[in-house]
Amino acid sequence: MKKKTIKSFLFALVCAAILPAHADEGMWLLQLMQEQHLTDRMKAQGLQLEADDIYNPHRISMKDAVGIFGGGCTGEIISPDGLILTNHHCGYGAIQQHSSVEHDYLTNGFWAKNRKEELATPGLKFRFVERIVDVTDKVNAKIKAGEIKEEEAFARPFLSKFAMEEYKASDLNGKPGISAQCLPFYAGNKFYLIYLKTYSDIRMVAAPPSSIGKFGGETDNWMWPRHTCDFSVFRIYADANGEPAEYSENNVPLKVKHHLAISLKGIQEGDYAMIMGFPGSTDRYLTQSEVKQRMTATNEPRILIRETRQAVLKKEMAASDKVRIQYASKYASSSNYWKNSIGMNKAIVDNKVLETKAEQEAKFAKFAQEKGNADYAKVVSQIDAIVEKSNPILYQYTCYNEILRNGIEFSTPSANLDSLRTALQQKDKAGIEKFTNRLKLAYTHVHNKDYDHEVDRKVAKALLPLYAQMVDAENLPSFYQTINDEFKGDYDAYVDNLYDNSIFSNDANFNKFIKKPTIKAIDKDPMKAFVASKYELADKVIEAYSTCMDGIDLLHKTYVRGLCEMYAPEPKAPDANFTIRLTYGNIKPYDPKDGVHYKYYTTLKGVMEKEDPTNPEFVVPAKLKELYESKDFGRYAMANGEMPACFLTTNDITGGNSGSPVINGEGELIGCAFDGNWESLSGDINFDNNLQRCIAVDIRYILFIIDKLGGCGHLIDEMTIVE
Repeated sequence: MKKKTIKSFLFALVCAAILPAHADEGMWLLQLMQEQHLTDRMKAQGLQLEADDIYNPHRISMKDAVGIFGGGCTGEIISPDGLILTNHHCGYGAIQQHSSVEHDYLTNGFWAKNRKEELATPGLKFRFVERIVDVTDKVNAKIKAGEIKEEEAFARPFLSKFAMEEYKASDLNGKPGISAQCLPFYAGNKFYLIYLKTYSDIRMVAAPPSSIGKFGGETDNWMWPRHTCDFSVFRIYADANGEPAEYSENNVPLKVKHHLAISLKGIQEGDYAMIMGFPGSTDRYLTQSEVKQRMTATNEPRILIRETRQAVLKKEMAASDKVRIQYASKYASSSNYWKNSIGMNKAIVDNKVLETKAEQEAKFAKFAQEKGNADYAKVVSQIDAIVEKSNPILYQYTCYNEILRNGIEFSTPSANLDSLRTALQQKDKAGIEKFTNRLKLAYTHVHNKDYDHEVDRKVAKALLPLYAQMVDAENLPSFYQTINDEFKGDYDAYVDNLYDNSIFSNDANFNKFIKKPTIKAIDKDPMKAFVASKYELADKVIEAYSTCMDGIDLLHKTYVRGLCEMYAPEPKAPDANFTIRLTYGNIKPYDPKDGVHYKYYTTLKGVMEKEDPTNPEFVVPAKLKELYESKDFGRYAMANGEMPACFLTTNDITGGNSGSPVINGEGELIGCAFDGNWESLSGDINFDNNLQRCIAVDIRYILFIIDKLGGCGHLIDEMTIVE
């Protein structure tokens, strides 16, 4: 069995076949573009560049103008001096970080009138892809030599160790800002080592008011027609040599390798569009049973829990500007994938994804039989058996994750408290000092500027009884017994005890303890007991789920290899994994249902039509209305004099693509991708070329806001504009 597996492992991937794909589906690997002859298809759809212009491992190419913005978005370079364009919602955390009641950049926007006004943003990073190396043969050799088991090749310990070894042996070792990561592709049938170069001095340059950057809010999220000018602008700073460096007043704007020229020529239906970015994850190779699991064990509990939490946050945010600013980013993050989960479940049903998967599996079973491949013949049923066994455990984990891990913020640093207790018991003065200092840091981490104890208390009062309703009694953490025994089932009283009487509840409690720490105070801390109970449950559920899922990676590897063989010679793209990808398509309208047609673009007129001063999601700034009424659009207007807002393409995107550049056939920037459409939220699982659309903000709308509303013509001046 092992010998056969290794042989398959080494066999040339038919996923890298020689014919182009027949649709716009696919988040394609730059390094396989030529091998998969993708430019043939791209040129047929309107590309006027060569593959080497997009990606060339030996010289500067378009790849060098795109990078990872923050922890989960894409950004593109739009000037020689390191100007970054990304989405407003990608920069939202940074905008919120700089905001206060006195300087409310979320509400009012931020416009640096010169470089001295650009704001340093601690913690924000921008990463370029420095190099991509195929290491499949090296990984396979380690498996063949018995250095690692095949299933270990998927695990983080091996991948991290291997990446470090390769990095240390490379010519990039010791270079500023360089790191390496090794990741599996095609479910482990290929492995690539990716070198990244990270810049840590990123400064906020421009952001529109949320009434523009988040126009439509929750209501319009994932919806078309869209009128959101979803952008923000940052800048990379480096040391005098152009190398990554921590913030310093002496740092200077980075002179970048490459930046994107910006087109003001406009767009037309059918025009070529490509997107380069870092899509987070897709699951195109799931079985029918795995799709059902996604619906019932992940999406359904997430929807209910987030809806409950968000209702509390929304009420508190509406009552206080301070709370609104504190929780703006948290609420937006939660709400985004709450609505995504709702839309995904609906789209799976509406688009008959389960039926499509069933048809694929029937076709695969026939293919396996004809090929006489026993591994292929049984792999789907083997996956299904694991899924059935893991369903209830995954549901439990989702509930734990959404409520106890991420929903309720208040916690205590149990490990440091335990260490301090030991030091107190041993009368270890150095240890006592060490761990009290750590607790001081931990306290400031808990009670940070974006945390409100009373808001979190209300969240806990809403979520803890919900948890008891959703999960069987035998699977609840032990603190529920405390609620029943000591508080007679009164959740509010239990929560009040946690939030009032913990060492970490408030300054008075903490300062009293830290002045004279005692074992007794640690032992009776109610929040410490809560956290211990929570972690005990997490360990139990994670271990059970891990045991259930044992072997699933190798089964997926077999299934994906088989599907690639079945669909040959048509190439298939690997699932997204937050590595750089290219997608291609065209500007195109769509018909979501009978009698309904959506054109491919919107205009500023639609913003005015949606205006509702009583609804914070649809407030239009006075200055924007003035510009609209005077038709002061400058050179950013369409040929008919209207101001463009957003447009649609057929590009294949997902989360992580937010902020990605939308590029025309000449390689010029025409927009910034920020969303998908409601009707195709099952697209991460099953791509539908008729329904799948990428929503992008037109670059002309972005520049108009920067120039006319923000008064930042100096930023326009440093860009390369093509008219």
